[in-house]
Amino acid sequence: MANKTYGQLCPIARAMDVLGDRWTLLLVRELLLGPKRFKDLLGRLPAMGANRLSERLAMLVDSGVIRPAAQPAPAYELTEFGEQLRQPVIALGVWGLGLPVDARIDPASARAELIALCLTGISDPGASAGLREVVEFEVGDEVFHISIDDGRVSARSGPAAEAAQLQVRCDLETFMGLAQGQLKPAEAVRAGRAILLRGSQRELTQVFKILACRQP
Repeated sequence: MANKTYGQLCPIARAMDVLGDRWTLLLVRELLLGPKRFKDLLGRLPAMGANRLSERLAMLVDSGVIRPAAQPAPAYELTEFGEQLRQPVIALGVWGLGLPVDARIDPASARAELIALCLTGISDPGASAGLREVVEFEVGDEVFHISIDDGRVSARSGPAAEAAQLQVRCDLETFMGLAQGQLKPAEAVRAGRAILLRGSQRELTQVFKILACRQP
């Protein structure tokens, strides 16, 4: 389907022709966390509305950014071309951390998996070189997992397909404190704020060294 264009033969303008409409980058954000069904995307972006979601998905398919995915139910996933947006989108999120919080923003919209997505994107590859591990988090109602594979770190929505070596349960405040380095893993475990369902405190400490927040 045809989308709006700035009509300029400039790489930035061409990128904005595809990504500049409202909600489009947030759809990409969700798919960076793995394939999603239509109802899952609508559940995470309810204010978007079903009609607008259908339009944006069709445009992104036509642009080669996403494609239908063969999941247990029909879903969408990023193409290799769309996957190239990972670092730019995450860099935009890190930049957004420096913005003041608008009073109109709902604090209840905070999600630990989005913090994890940003942290995996800016993780120092040297911190996880030679390591292979899957970590699963239960943060309130959220379940997501982080895969560490010899310098490559990625976050995905939902439980891990394979057994996780480390499983952690905590609330959002605790996860944020760990992610920002304001709370040490050992302190969180001793205080009962982080519950280890599988794995050790040492492994939890190592994970948050890998996920240490740093500027890209």
